[in-house]
Amino acid sequence: MQDVVERLWVNQRNYLNYFFDKIELQQLEQMLKILLECPGLILLSGIGKSGLVAEKMSVTLTSTGTRALFISPTNALHGDIGIVSKDDVFIMVSKSGESDELIHLIPYLRNKEAKILSIVSNPNSRLAKACDFFLNIPVEKEICPYNLAPTTSTVMQMIVADILAISLMEIKKFSKEQFAMNHPSGRIGRRLMTKVKDLMLKDQAIPCCQPQDKLADVLVELSNKRCGCVLVLSPEQKLQGIFTDGDLRRTLQKLGAHALDANMEDIMTKSPRKIALTELAWTALQKMEEDQKHPIMVLAVVDESEKVVGIIKMHDIIQSGI
Repeated sequence: MQDVVERLWVNQRNYLNYFFDKIELQQLEQMLKILLECPGLILLSGIGKSGLVAEKMSVTLTSTGTRALFISPTNALHGDIGIVSKDDVFIMVSKSGESDELIHLIPYLRNKEAKILSIVSNPNSRLAKACDFFLNIPVEKEICPYNLAPTTSTVMQMIVADILAISLMEIKKFSKEQFAMNHPSGRIGRRLMTKVKDLMLKDQAIPCCQPQDKLADVLVELSNKRCGCVLVLSPEQKLQGIFTDGDLRRTLQKLGAHALDANMEDIMTKSPRKIALTELAWTALQKMEEDQKHPIMVLAVVDESEKVVGIIKMHDIIQSGI
């Protein structure tokens, strides 16, 4: 069993290297230029495994800022071709370039005056010759022992599809904010749309004290607010330091019975990390974990004038599903 896996792994790597070495990037750039200049929709079609690649390419394009739609070739011949216009680009994905279902579409797409492209692995195929432009994907062999099941070839098709989609995304300067609007649900949407201000504790929920306060007077605040810390603020609500449960243990070990009389400015951790309330909660989580050896559980939240307006906890970020 191990021999089989290792052999297929090596074969797949070699076949993919062949693809990367042999593909003509100029062709890929030409196809990209056609898609970039398309004033209408980018329509995609394919049969079998290539059809699944075409469908995935359409949704990747759509979610990254390029209007695209997958059309089944069978359904196209039974009415769906009605959506095609002369402003559109129609891409057919087929390894052999000999799928009758796709070739039968060509005359009707010509009548619609759409630009017809194909992604094939046979430059001499009927489909390649019938299209306005074709991109040849060089396939040495499938990892299937009979060289029949579409395996390696579909990986190559997917690579090309993703390169085209993300190239369009970059050239169009499609932003993270636009991406988030296209992904309102799920973890991607939450990471790109949930901001610190949406999850932070604010107003009376913020555990805070002043630099001259005694530890004895601050213990109630530290206990009641259940954040594992107290923010030490100036009268102008500017962050001076932070005092955590860990600081409490270290202070008691160091000062013993005299700890309760200590001023907060003498025992707090100075220059604590903070974050703006307009930042993403995902950014706050990354900031908390940037030092893997010493992660922190909370961040002070400040506004544009550096005044403390809240506190955000790692627990709340994780609980939000980010």
